[in-house]
Amino acid sequence: MVSIDGLTDLWERLLGAQPDPPPLLVLLTAVVALVVVSTRLPWRIARNAITIAHEGGHALVALLTGRKLRGIRLHSDTSGLTLSAGRPTGPGMILTLLAGYLAPPLVGLAGAWLLGGNRITLLLWVAVALLLAMLVMIRNVFGVLSLLVTGGVVLAVSWYATPQVQAAFAYTGVWFLLLGGVRPVVELQRLRSRGRMPASDADQLAGLTPLPAFFWVTVFALVNLATLVAGALLLAGPMLTDTGLTG
Repeated sequence: MVSIDGLTDLWERLLGAQPDPPPLLVLLTAVVALVVVSTRLPWRIARNAITIAHEGGHALVALLTGRKLRGIRLHSDTSGLTLSAGRPTGPGMILTLLAGYLAPPLVGLAGAWLLGGNRITLLLWVAVALLLAMLVMIRNVFGVLSLLVTGGVVLAVSWYATPQVQAAFAYTGVWFLLLGGVRPVVELQRLRSRGRMPASDADQLAGLTPLPAFFWVTVFALVNLATLVAGALLLAGPMLTDTGLTG
């Protein structure tokens, strides 16, 4: 049996605010995330996290718009597929398609908001909870392994790591989601221009609306860039204030 004191300690650990991170940590984690996003091999490995957020965005919006979620697949080439049933046209389908490329930086923005309140442990536990919720809809072995490994790493850091390591891990992850949401949009347009992604989210949106696929790619890019700026202000704003670089 878990004691009342144990539950109280757990609750305080979950909801309590951690100390402000050093400004240098915020800066260095941003640099690390930028290096990962902009270099080939690290990006190839870490991009799985972007795919998880992308497919999770499709799945969540499908459920919120009343569609029936059939399952999610994550593949070793960092591609993914979310299947849902419902009307093949209309606002629900449009919003479901729109959500994928927007989800990673929006998740990053939510994480930046939590970090702005120094809720580092809460952020890590919410991430684990979301991964577990997504796990029940995974329909292939690689997808299950990908979520278990990702969730296991996050849980281990939240439970065993020092506050400094937790902060570095959380800030790097949030910076990565914010920055990593931009590169797939660039890759999408590059592949589309070569005729290699005829059934992309943007092309499917073009088929459902009067607007061309390039319009939707532009929407992805502008929203993700705006989200990156907003997230960066949340993460780096206190640092800039402390160093006298704002106002």
